[in-house]
Amino acid sequence: MTWRAPQITRTPEPHVGDERTMLEGWLDYHRQTLLLKCAGLTAEQLRTPSIEPSGLTLLGLVRHLAEVEAWWFQENFAGEKVDYPYFTEATPDADFDVSTADAEADFATFHHEVELARAATAGHSLDETFTEVSPKRREFNLRWVYVHMIEEYARHNGHADLLREKVDGVTGD
Repeated sequence: MTWRAPQITRTPEPHVGDERTMLEGWLDYHRQTLLLKCAGLTAEQLRTPSIEPSGLTLLGLVRHLAEVEAWWFQENFAGEKVDYPYFTEATPDADFDVSTADAEADFATFHHEVELARAATAGHSLDETFTEVSPKRREFNLRWVYVHMIEEYARHNGHADLLREKVDGVTGD
């Protein structure tokens, strides 16, 4: 049987709540939106690129956002050393190279990274600060990470809308 990206039921975005509830709710809504854009597609369809010269794919977005989750929540905020599943110094854009990717494994990696991100932030104040691991050494707080991740997903979900429409004509949601 051919593997297909699982169907999901997206939790509606929050309309009322405290700041933490709103930030976590909107981030989860956008995480689920990405998965919704992939739902029901085969691995081959998930590897279908957009319009040339771009090689952007839905699977590339899933892989990329798994690494972004690890970068901001684990490596930067929690200060953990992360073994990235795709990135290496020699191939920094390997998350987008899906030519030999295992879609089922990549979806499992995405879910794992989201769970690790949740664990890294549990019990921490939105005001808690950290210094970025990059050479820029900028200071951020956890609130900024949530806002940035919502923006990151929202931008890429726009890409996912167009990619999905190209693959099978599905639009909306």
